[in-house]
Amino acid sequence: MVFWIFGYGSLVWNPGFEYDEKLIGYIKDYRRVFDLACIDHRGTPEKPARTCTLDESKGAICWGAAYCVRGGPEKEKEAMEYLERRECEYDSKTLVDFFTEEDCLHPALTGVIVFTSSPDKVNNKYYLGPAPLEEMASQIATASGPCGNNQDYIFKMEKALHDISHEDDYITELANEVRKVLGITVSVPMEKKLLSPSQTPLKSHISPVKILPLSEAIAAVAADS
Repeated sequence: MVFWIFGYGSLVWNPGFEYDEKLIGYIKDYRRVFDLACIDHRGTPEKPARTCTLDESKGAICWGAAYCVRGGPEKEKEAMEYLERRECEYDSKTLVDFFTEEDCLHPALTGVIVFTSSPDKVNNKYYLGPAPLEEMASQIATASGPCGNNQDYIFKMEKALHDISHEDDYITELANEVRKVLGITVSVPMEKKLLSPSQTPLKSHISPVKILPLSEAIAAVAADS
């Protein structure tokens, strides 16, 4: 038996289990949202953190990493038990097709496992649902738990997606709103000055006093160089 698991949250940068192969790619008709509560890692029952889950959305794609575990039943069981403990807030496992940049029409993998959560506040105690950007940012900026604070999670998520060259506008915008709550000035990375038209730019540039369009922000950095 061999299984593949798709990571779209912290599994992208911190899988935490032994795997045999890793592929960067995406799944279709899902988008990443911060609609799930975390009460035992980066939050508490009294002050839950917000963490990633998936929302079904026709035509959307969600980039992440797929991990293969092979090597016998014992190894696979150990990896799955670890994942089920870690992803305890997720009440479902869904099987999805996984695509890579090389072929957007035919999946590179089928039957890939992904942890998901049902969007039901009655039957799923961890589901928070959507909220205004400012409200989510305030919650993320102030929540913390045994494994660290919630703000580190969103910033690491943003960096992990940048590192695989597939930024998520929603994550970038939310991370910048968290910085705004924390009073952190957003700087434009130097490599962004050399963006080609085919690359995806950051969606916004936020400072404590003024929100600049990206083109103006890049021009300002260039002027100072």
